[in-house]
Order: sequence, then C-alpha cells, then structure tokens
Amino acid sequence: MKISRRDFLAWTVAAGVALNVEFNLDHVNNVLAAETDPPIIWLQGSGCSGCTISTLNVTNPTTIDNVLLNKISMKYNSTLMTSSGDLAMQTLDQSATQYKGQFILVVEGAVPTGANGNYCVIGEVNGVPLTMQQAVLKYGPMAKYVVAAGTCASFGGVSAAAPNKTSCSSASTILSGKTTNPVVNLSGCPVHPTVLIQTLLDLILIGMPAVDTNHRPTKYYGATVHSTCERRDKENCFEDKGCMGPGCQYVCSSMKWNNGQSWCITANYACIGCSNPAFPTSPLLSGHYD
Repeated sequence: MKISRRDFLAWTVAAGVALNVEFNLDHVNNVLAAETDPPIIWLQGSGCSGCTISTLNVTNPTTIDNVLLNKISMKYNSTLMTSSGDLAMQTLDQSATQYKGQFILVVEGAVPTGANGNYCVIGEVNGVPLTMQQAVLKYGPMAKYVVAAGTCASFGGVSAAAPNKTSCSSASTILSGKTTNPVVNLSGCPVHPTVLIQTLLDLILIGMPAVDTNHRPTKYYGATVHSTCERRDKENCFEDKGCMGPGCQYVCSSMKWNNGQSWCITANYACIGCSNPAFPTSPLLSGHYD
C-alpha cells in the first residue's frame, strides 16, 4: 500500500488524537509542510540484527519501502545502505555533523565496553578502528533523540546475560547524563516494527513520548501481554505453566506479528517476557512444570 507523506503523518495525528495526545497544531503544520524530516542514524552493536530485520517487515501503517523512500531519511544503517568502508564512515560522520542537534540516533544491540570496547568495531576512521562504544559516546550527545531499539540496547538483553565477558551495557547506561533528552527504550526481542516506526514518527511530529519507569513509551508498554491474551482465564491458559505474560508489558497480544497474523501464544508457546528489563531469565519460563 502506498500513501502520501501527508496522509501518513495525518494518520499519526489521528492515532495520537485517539490516544488523547496533546498536539501543538502549529508544529504539526510545520512538519506536514516540511520537505525533509530530521534524519535517522542507526548504529548496530552487539546483537543479532533482529531489530533491523523486524523493522524491514513493517506493514502498519505502511511498508518499509514507503517508509524509507517517503517518510524518513535514513542516513546511516550498515545493513541497509549500499555504501561501505570509508564512504560509509564518512557518511556517518558528515550526517551527524550536518544535522547536529536535529537527527535521531537509533542504537540496536548492546554496547560492549570490555577491552576498551574492541569486542565490537563498527568501522575504521583513517585506518583506526571505531568501536561501538566510541560511536555511541560521540554521536549520542550530538543527537536530538536517542532510541534504543530492542531489549539488548534498552537493558542489555541476551548480549549482556551472565557471564557477560564482553561487559555489554545498555545505551542509557553508556549515555547517562550525556544526552539532550532521555534515551527512549523500545524493548522487545525484537522490537515490534510498528512500535519502532511509529515512535520515530512521533518523535519527529510530537516530541518525547510519555514513558514508564523504564523509559518505554506508555502507549506501547502500558498494558500486560496477559491483559489482552486470547487464552486469558481460559482452561488452556499458560499462566500455570510459567508464562510471563501477566508480568510483561508489550503489544504482542494486541498488535501480533507478521502483519497481525500470529504471536507466541497463538503458536502454542508461553510468553518469555522478552521486553522485560530482566530478560533473559533462567529458566525462560517460571512456575509449575508438572
């Protein structure tokens, strides 16, 4: 489905109105009239690239080709961009410099700090390795907003699970006290594509969203998975089998995945709480197994 940029942003406004978000109409008109939006710089650290793959599968409110061509300006993403090597690194630095104080930095994956950050090198600058840690520390303070995409970036996740010999940390830990605005955490393994794309648009159109105590947007992390689960309080509910849905705030049961087709419970598996700050736990499911 192809929709115009104005229609797309109008959809954002409509969604915000439905959620009782207060809009500055003058600001809305300015954004609708603008030819370009603040660009996106996307850094990938210690992770599986699952959040990038998830984002590529977005279908609501539109498809990824329309997003990248007409809705946002993605200046740097090593998985999606065609350039590589020196040209890619030049693009990263030039974009951050040109749009300093305007761009949105997306951090995917945890940030290794062990061995001076050398467990994760994202490229070279003048023949010198640039670590993920160095890149986040350099470009995070230059950004207007920083978004942690996925649980690894938000809380450490799988990448920081014990014994964590690479000393992986979350984006907010690395950037504590160094950013213009608090890091927005979009936890989930992976982040839901609609949550990621819509949050980027909200930041452009509205600004900082209302967040919970874990700095996650409350409109996506305000209700538990269990609260809208199709098996809630039924005989085949997984709660007594260790399902973490009652204590996990996320959109899986309401938005579902793969264009709204399915999610863990529909696929006959209990929720493992992948958006929780403590994910992953051991064992993944807790409770009664008899």
